[in-house]
Amino acid sequence: MTGGGQPIRTTQVAIIGAGPSGLLLAQLLSRHGIDSVVLECQSPDHVQARIRAGLLEWTTVELLQEAAVGARMMREGLVHDGFDVAFANGGHRIDLKGLTGKSVLVYGQNELQRDLVQARSTEPGAVLWQVREVLLHDLDSRTPRVSYTHAGVRQQLRCDFLAGCDGYHGVSRVAIPREHTTQYERVYPFGWLGLLADVPPLHEELVYANHERGFALCSMRSRGRSRYYVQCSLEDKVEQWPDSRFWDELRVRLPERYRACLVSGPSLEKSIVPLRSFVTEPMRFGRLFLVGDAAHIVPPTGAKGLNLAAADVCVLSRGLIEFYRSRSATLLEEYSARALSRVWKATRFSWWFTTLMHRFSADPFARRLQSAELEYLACSTAASRSLAENYVGLAFDGP
Repeated sequence: MTGGGQPIRTTQVAIIGAGPSGLLLAQLLSRHGIDSVVLECQSPDHVQARIRAGLLEWTTVELLQEAAVGARMMREGLVHDGFDVAFANGGHRIDLKGLTGKSVLVYGQNELQRDLVQARSTEPGAVLWQVREVLLHDLDSRTPRVSYTHAGVRQQLRCDFLAGCDGYHGVSRVAIPREHTTQYERVYPFGWLGLLADVPPLHEELVYANHERGFALCSMRSRGRSRYYVQCSLEDKVEQWPDSRFWDELRVRLPERYRACLVSGPSLEKSIVPLRSFVTEPMRFGRLFLVGDAAHIVPPTGAKGLNLAAADVCVLSRGLIEFYRSRSATLLEEYSARALSRVWKATRFSWWFTTLMHRFSADPFARRLQSAELEYLACSTAASRSLAENYVGLAFDGP
């Protein structure tokens, strides 16, 4: 069918963005017989190459299993029952399993992306890559649509609902009139310099380090690939950080007990990421629903970004399934409130953990307060449990 000279395609749900949240939503809907089309401006290889999060809450793990994309994840992922908080040349282990009864799973986002792409590839035309000039239309009507260019042809996609899974820089959020949204933001005065290397991890669990020179994090993607971070200035450039400087700085920021275990090697990738907290409200306008980074961003300190996106997908998919099963829009009407309840709790935790672990200034008063809070964390079971509960993910208030 064509309209105005443009080929027209119809679907039930149009999904903007083929990152993990967009593909996971499409996969969940497909398993309930709901048709969707995913539009992505980048190529599959480009999206696959993004170096992102690697720690999954168990609710996220269960959602991926529900979507039938968890088999390789469960074979190759690393279950972690705790992590270390290092400070004052010592450390304190947060016993996630003992304090909450829950664990987390380390599994790289690029690996998850590969699993989701493979799952969606079984339905030809379900994902359109390298789409250009995407515009969203008639969002507050019963018949929203998307216009776009694919393979050199200008086309239209008509749908019942739109899911904006295209991140902070995507077209979805900015398609909502500004007078209908409120945005909250906190920009942090530093960044994370990250290095990926094929070396064995420093420790069997993650190590978060607080040091007078700044924060450091020792994590991993597998038993043979490690991901390390050091706090750096926003003015720094990657070119100023040759591998030798990075490894030397990381060693300095770690307590002595860890330094001897650190194995260095050539970097596979290095990048600097600024830190920010950002939330837009509401997460819905008409028939457009914002998901993941399109609606909210948190500092990576608490490993909440991908998990919050998965929680959004869970709430939205339940609402869409209910609508097509019974024509009830109750859960869709509740989407923004349900999602934001979890988003703001995670935003608070990520802000708090970032404040605890990073050096913000040379102010000696702030430094002593930070030291006191770390000491309290190490000697208080209640404080450790609070950290553990937030880290593994708060109880999900969903249908």
